[in-house]
Amino acid sequence: MRVAVFPGTFDPITLGHMDLIRRSCKLFDKVIVAVGDYPFRDTLFSVKERVTMVRACTEHLPSVEAKTLRGLLVEFARKHGACAIIRGLRAVSDFEQEFQVSVMNKQLADDIETIFLMPATEYCFLSSRVVRQVASVGGSVKGLVPPVVEIALKAKF
Repeated sequence: MRVAVFPGTFDPITLGHMDLIRRSCKLFDKVIVAVGDYPFRDTLFSVKERVTMVRACTEHLPSVEAKTLRGLLVEFARKHGACAIIRGLRAVSDFEQEFQVSVMNKQLADDIETIFLMPATEYCFLSSRVVRQVASVGGSVKGLVPPVVEIALKAKF
């Protein structure tokens, strides 16, 4: 079984994330969405809320699991038998940071590949940060996030 890990903060999960998850399911037998829980990240939603939202948004995808990620990503990937880490690249500006992280991951675990996927054109601008900002001032995030996330954002703000 070929397993991939798709890590991120997912604060909140967006339709761009969902695009990459769906496409990853075509490449791997199992995709684990690893929801990062790090004290240095200031998040709107708790890790429990974020995992719950990812599960609700991916329940129609039987090969997807959502789990909490604490500690090193490569350790998490090894623990779950993953052969690959999925990362999204929206723009050239994402590449430099993602490249540095992938090189370090390769240094730590040379048996785990990093796969870069570009989102569909309509999601190239989309980020969780932008979604939070729009929602925080009462703007509509319809068409940017799954309905369950839209409801959760309205409840937060």
